[in-house]
Amino acid sequence: MNQNVSTERNFPVDPMTILLFVMLGLFVFMMFRRNKKTQQQQAEMQSKFAPGVDVMTSFGLFGRIVSIDEAENKVVIELSPGNQATVHRQAVTKVVESTPEEAPVVPDDASSLTAAEAEAPAAVETPDETIARLNKEDKKDN
Repeated sequence: MNQNVSTERNFPVDPMTILLFVMLGLFVFMMFRRNKKTQQQQAEMQSKFAPGVDVMTSFGLFGRIVSIDEAENKVVIELSPGNQATVHRQAVTKVVESTPEEAPVVPDDASSLTAAEAEAPAAVETPDETIARLNKEDKKDN
């Protein structure tokens, strides 16, 4: 009774193995897709760089671009009038969109600053009424 015993092993193809490979493939696909989106956004932002554009750096400094050195990847940013900082181009992470704000109207003389107070009717209270009001407030506290 010689039985032919096969020493060949078949690779088990169970659903868990297939699911594992599908999940791995999906993970790799999503990783490459996210990387591509990030590169596109970075390239779009870099194309907006020009002298005079308001920007923010990765470490939180706000300023205006003065000059860009393409060869060394450096950007000179004016933080305030007379103060400049040189940073790496990749440190500039955001272009700040400035919204046009209405400039406050500044009067030529100081009389208009007190005009609002003069227009409001002052509550006239006699000294006796003031004492009575304060006494009532004092009794509420106790």
